[in-house]
Amino acid sequence: MRKIVECVPNFSEGKRKEVVDQIVSAILSVPNVFLLDVEMNPDHNRSVITFIGEPEACVEAAFRATKKAAELIDLNKHKGEHPRIGATDVIPFVPISGVTMEECVELAKKLGKRIADELQIPVYLYEQAATRPERVDLANIRKGEFEGLKEEIEKNPERAPDFGLPKVHPTAGATVVGARFPLIAYNINLNTKDLNIAKNIAKAIRFKDGGLRYVKALGFEIKEKDCVQVSINMTNYLQTPLYRVFEMVKREAERYGVMVRESEIVGLVPLKALIDTAVYYLQLDSFKENQILEMRLPETKSLVSFLSDVASEKPTPGGGAVSALAGNLGTSLLIMVCNLTIGKKAYSAYEEKMKELRNTLDVYAQRFYNLIQLDCDAFNKVMDAFKLPKEDKERENKIQEALKNAINVPMEIMEKSLEVLKLSFFIAEFGNKNAISDCGVGINLLYSAIKGAYYNVLINLLPLKDEKEKKTLKENSEKILKESEKLLKELEEKIFQRLSKKKKRP
Repeated sequence: MRKIVECVPNFSEGKRKEVVDQIVSAILSVPNVFLLDVEMNPDHNRSVITFIGEPEACVEAAFRATKKAAELIDLNKHKGEHPRIGATDVIPFVPISGVTMEECVELAKKLGKRIADELQIPVYLYEQAATRPERVDLANIRKGEFEGLKEEIEKNPERAPDFGLPKVHPTAGATVVGARFPLIAYNINLNTKDLNIAKNIAKAIRFKDGGLRYVKALGFEIKEKDCVQVSINMTNYLQTPLYRVFEMVKREAERYGVMVRESEIVGLVPLKALIDTAVYYLQLDSFKENQILEMRLPETKSLVSFLSDVASEKPTPGGGAVSALAGNLGTSLLIMVCNLTIGKKAYSAYEEKMKELRNTLDVYAQRFYNLIQLDCDAFNKVMDAFKLPKEDKERENKIQEALKNAINVPMEIMEKSLEVLKLSFFIAEFGNKNAISDCGVGINLLYSAIKGAYYNVLINLLPLKDEKEKKTLKENSEKILKESEKLLKELEEKIFQRLSKKKKRP
């Protein structure tokens, strides 16, 4: 199982998008790291960035992000509703796949030491990585915020950091690093401007003041929406579910004659948290998660997992699957051009044809998607056949059968891609001119799908023993390749012609 961790650093900047964009770029400069979400809140003046990847890659990405934040954020000039002690305020590591909580703790310690040593930013460890009981709770570490910590860290031994000197960085402050269970950042807005009500409700529901276990909460004023908010961190949604928190806030608000205006989830949320909430409110009896339609669909891989697997040492997914993906992407771009043409007055004469093409291409796109997995399965069957004992009398027949199947998949990719290229002529000629470059990218991806699949046909033909069939398959694949080269040239001539005449966008 591939090792995957989630990292969710919080930065003390929620107003300047250009600053957050630079921090995101620093994260994405590390290979094998994938961005999942970026949330900016101007009232809190805070951003939450979520990314996943291999453990060491996530450590490197978090370090680069911290370094960039230290260059761009000055806490002496920072003001916001959310408590903070650092430009990079907190960096939690969350185990996702093939990684234990203990390993995440070690990642936190490794990153914390490096931040302190190389950036001269003092680091505190929290949650599962905490070195002291009182530092498990992030609120205790943040007490006094940047301004208070700046003085106390040098005088009070109890505030000494886990890594680095007892002195805050002059502009970047201090940083908290740790390992934790998946957290849900959940906010409930009330239809009142009375901040005291939000603060009282937050006190009533948070665990440290006698409220719900695994709940941390604060009351804030949300000027942008002209209301107040109960801002909640749920540290274990399995033990204290989302709906229980909502119901308690709702009931507490009613005591003050106030109603819940709306609620929001910041960043990502585990699916089970939402399923449990639906089961509770719908009063579903004996409901099982496998009753959800999407749970019963054939297992598919996320794009993040797919890309990671392509770059791994595993033989699948390989060139055939990537060729199918190219076919899917190329077809999807042509569908996009159809959608950008439909409904536009200037192209009303072509609307019905564009709708027809879009519906046809949707079928092709889905087939390409299925061919991704089919190619992986076909290759695995070839490998399984070759692994059979040599004394097995059926071994050679099974190898030959598996090879034929492994050829059929890339042959279908070639055939389907060629068919889509033929359908794209109308789109290239009459599609929305502002999206003609997307049409160009689409047809080139389709040609790449054909060329890539052609290579896979050739390599699987080598061990095939039926010379007659081998010759037929080779001739058919070469015919498709040759025809696609001709079509690509003709299509590009149309596209370049339209690009040269393209007027400025209104």
